Amino acid sequence: MMAMATDEYVRTILEVAERDASIARVLREICALEGGVRASALDFVGAHLRATSAAADVLDCVQALRRDEVARAIVDRLGPPG
Repeated sequence: MMAMATDEYVRTILEVAERDASIARVLREICALEGGVRASALDFVGAHLRATSAAADVLDCVQALRRDEVARAIVDRLGPPG
C-alpha cells in the first residue's frame, strides 16, 4: 500500500513540476540534498505550509519528499540541479 501511495505522490509531484518551472527548480534543489539536510529544509517548508493552512494532501506530498526513494525518483525524472 505504501509503495502505491509513494508512486502516486511522485506522479503528482512530477505533474505539478512539469507545469511550473519554478517548482521544478526548487524540487531539483531539495531532492538533490543529503537526506538529513533535505529533512531539515522540509521542516521549514512544512511549518510554512501549516501556518498557511495548506491542504492535507499538500502536506503529505512534502512528507513524501523526505523519503530517499521519492527524492531519487524526482531527481531521475527532472534531472540534477543547475
